[in-house]
Amino acid sequence: MTETRAPQTTAAPVFHAGFCAERSRPYLLVAAVLASALGIIDGTVVAIALPAMRDSLGAGLVQAQWIHNAYMLTLSALILLGGAMGDRFGLGRIFGAGIALFVTASMFCALAPTPLFMITARAVQGVGAAIMVPGSLALIARAYPRESRGRAIGIWASATAVTTAAGPIIGGLTLTIGGPEMWRWIFAINLPLGGVALYLLVRHLGDDPVKKDARVDVPGAVTATLALLAIAWGLTSLDHDGQATLWLVGGGALLLVFFWTQTRSDHPMMPLSLFSSRPFSAANALTFTLYSGLSMMFFFMPMTFIAGWGLSEIAASAAFAPMSVFISLLSGRAGALADRIGPAPLLTVGSLIVASGYAAMALLAPYQDFWRHILPAMCLVGLGMSAVVAPLSTAVMGAVDEAQSGIASGINNAVTRMASLISVAAVGGVVGALYVGAGGSASFGIESDMEGHAAAMTTAFVGLAWIATMLSLISAGLGWLTRSVTEN
Repeated sequence: MTETRAPQTTAAPVFHAGFCAERSRPYLLVAAVLASALGIIDGTVVAIALPAMRDSLGAGLVQAQWIHNAYMLTLSALILLGGAMGDRFGLGRIFGAGIALFVTASMFCALAPTPLFMITARAVQGVGAAIMVPGSLALIARAYPRESRGRAIGIWASATAVTTAAGPIIGGLTLTIGGPEMWRWIFAINLPLGGVALYLLVRHLGDDPVKKDARVDVPGAVTATLALLAIAWGLTSLDHDGQATLWLVGGGALLLVFFWTQTRSDHPMMPLSLFSSRPFSAANALTFTLYSGLSMMFFFMPMTFIAGWGLSEIAASAAFAPMSVFISLLSGRAGALADRIGPAPLLTVGSLIVASGYAAMALLAPYQDFWRHILPAMCLVGLGMSAVVAPLSTAVMGAVDEAQSGIASGINNAVTRMASLISVAAVGGVVGALYVGAGGSASFGIESDMEGHAAAMTTAFVGLAWIATMLSLISAGLGWLTRSVTEN
């Protein structure tokens, strides 16, 4: 997705003089930027490419969901583990291993002959991302001393924003000009980008210290992954599998086991004590509801516009632009304002603006006018998100002790990924049912000349937009609960 908050490791990384020579710092910064670009490009462009991928692979709607879900499953379940592995085995080594695994899996994605092959490769790709993503910003913190770190992080953040904005446009342009099979190159491009990042890392990395006393929460990672897999599978299967309820119950039981492991571990990947803070719990609940709405809209929008309304991929990619533009231009100012007045007002107002954007889409989608109706509505969504992103980080970090800021930020980023996984899994059956109920006789998200196909897809999209609206309204209420005790 286009979410741009920086993931952090489980502990705040510190500068290490021998990590790289001073002249090598810019090269490691480039490696960190390239690694971030890999994850961002895949997250946004895959949504644009899904109609072409479905047609090429012969994938149904549920399989399309799992092309997204398999990646988000392993990423959300293991991202906190990735930070701990960097501490235990060496930040540079783990960062490089994550890039290598991500790129290797990307090549298998590019060559995928069947939906199942693609889903498996995407799951492995998510493992690589879970190892790679936490190391990106940590690499900068380890390489740059405090007096020059801010400028380096600013360069990294600016490059991330540019990549976020350009990724869908480049992907849409590639598919529009090159044809449907060009989706494979979206994954293949990771080979040269990842190769350059790995070369720079190996060439310029110096002493890579390890913490032999650091522990990795393997039981927590295993139970979290299995729990999310069972829950996501159950949600995806609700409308066509009689055993879906068993999967959901089993997933719930495994989730309880995960919580139990966290209370028993002396090195938990998700310390539950942090949730005793109401502002921290409210901020993470807001993250889940707000990013659930955003994720489901971003997943189903391109399919609606391309397969239902007949837009080109480059035109559909314009729907992603307002988010990137508004966040890049305004999130810094929103963060500064949150420092003065507190994050709660901005989180509440921003969520309400996002809700108004989704409601506008729900009301205007039947006209099937992307440029005059949908794009302005997405500008509202982008404006609202620009008011939320930085204050949300402020709320999360301000709700815990400074020593716990790294793990708190990591948990919040993991919740963001979980929201994407669970929401897309949960609403697929709803979208399919709305499509059939509106007279659709093909399948939501594929191109079809059957009568009523476009109208049925639009009806399903309207229902989805109203769901996203309600989630954003809930987020507004949760935003007000992020106030600290002293503000009450």
